[in-house]
Amino acid sequence: MDVFTKLFGNLLAFVYHCFDRIVIHGYLSALSRPEQVVHFVRKVVGVPVVSKEILSQRTADYQNWVEAYARNHHIPIEWAEKGVRKEDHVLPWLRQITNKDTYGVYFIFKSMEQGSTFRISMPKYPTKDPHYRILARQRSRFTHYYFYIRDETLGPMVMRVASFFPFQTTYYLNGHSFIEQELNRAQVGFRKNDNAFLAVDDVAALQATADRLSPEIIRKRLDYWTFVLGPKFSAKERSALNLSRFYAIAQIEYCRNFIFRRNFPIHKLFERSCELGLWRLTADKIATIFGKRLNRRMRGKLATVIDQIEHGHHVFRAYFKSAVLRQYEKFATFLRNELCSNNLTDFGLRKGLDHLDAVRQTFQTITSRFAGYQAQWLNVHVDFPLLQRIALPITIGSVRYPGIKIHDVRVIRLFEVLLHGGTHVGGWTAKQIHQAVLTTFHLSDKAYGLNQLRYDLRKLKGHGLIERDGSRYAYRLTAKGVQVALLFLFFHKRLCGPLANSRFHHQPDLKHRPNSQLEAAYHRADKAIQNIVDVLAAA
Repeated sequence: MDVFTKLFGNLLAFVYHCFDRIVIHGYLSALSRPEQVVHFVRKVVGVPVVSKEILSQRTADYQNWVEAYARNHHIPIEWAEKGVRKEDHVLPWLRQITNKDTYGVYFIFKSMEQGSTFRISMPKYPTKDPHYRILARQRSRFTHYYFYIRDETLGPMVMRVASFFPFQTTYYLNGHSFIEQELNRAQVGFRKNDNAFLAVDDVAALQATADRLSPEIIRKRLDYWTFVLGPKFSAKERSALNLSRFYAIAQIEYCRNFIFRRNFPIHKLFERSCELGLWRLTADKIATIFGKRLNRRMRGKLATVIDQIEHGHHVFRAYFKSAVLRQYEKFATFLRNELCSNNLTDFGLRKGLDHLDAVRQTFQTITSRFAGYQAQWLNVHVDFPLLQRIALPITIGSVRYPGIKIHDVRVIRLFEVLLHGGTHVGGWTAKQIHQAVLTTFHLSDKAYGLNQLRYDLRKLKGHGLIERDGSRYAYRLTAKGVQVALLFLFFHKRLCGPLANSRFHHQPDLKHRPNSQLEAAYHRADKAIQNIVDVLAAA
């Protein structure tokens, strides 16, 4: 258990960590270099001259196959429009296939993008081989296909296929989708919104499922969809070249998620974390969090900033080389620490898919270390705006309830009487409460009438501080009401009164104070107030 969880354990519902976004490049190991392509065309296909027409024919064949596949399976295929987010556009089709509980391709996008391919040119001087051609790598614009897939193991995923040699593929996965599929299969109840689990019946099962995502599971599904949707090679070509794909991690995100029980603390904690992070998270601290030593030869960014993303949420970012550690709040009770890397060599890690477990361990250590630093910074008093919120009027349905002020004498008297209602199991009726208030505080019926009491009870009930006993007109304090009542009374009688007297009327002598823990606490509070006054005066 990390320091953050220990510090805010009473406010947290649960914590889990997992891979979030994973981008994987797939390379055809037998056709990734120019000499391999020449060997394929001349020896396997049997064409003596490697020409642009030969390679273009492979592209045309694949493009025709994709069009036929979409037509035969009734899958919409469209050109991607500029300024339109692909994930938002395909969402209705994803909902349809999810509601039908079927799996497969549900949408195809075509897009003109830059990609890696080969350039064919004639040699400058004649050679002994008249069919000799120069092949060199280049980047150019050509058609890419985005296959939107709902997989039975990995959930919703995207596969991008380049339609030119060497037919590089890119896969976009999400660890939360894999967890969702596994929890549904195990019949574990949960509530998921967008890209976060906000409630779950079994937290241990959630974490165990997140840790179960392995290179073997990912490779098996990627091989399947690459065989089904990728460029086509004959059995002869496959056996001659031993075609296989090497999968390398291009981008990866690992997140540590804190789900709070209530929406009060999360915004205050995030605000305080951003304020302290900008001051305390210096370059040496960032290097320590990422497990590296700071030196002059270090390349890349070392900085902290606060950005605002497109949805209006603020994001705290700590940059380290090509990696970034983000923190943001979402859905009122959701706080996420997210580590994203585009170059695993920054951490001394290999990018091959087989090294996914090493990436998990390293990123888990870094996010845990960051949460530990934050817990140390946040181990301070936080402003809880209870008094400000409860003083504001609220509207429930068409009924408007006035606010409750901490200096309202009538409410203080009512709280004191209701707190001594332990003998009234079924609650107090309005007449019993009225009589108890008049007797306790020696008031007359004219000074505090029954209608005034009913008005005060209506306010307390509107704010959720009292409740009725079933259908009877008998009232008792709720759990929240007991805490608010104690806070109001302690503030007036135990804190505000003695401190105000010592500040303005009589300052107790430190040399002759009684041996009392309560009195010692008052002296410490009085000294702390004086220190605050001195600091404010100096500022």
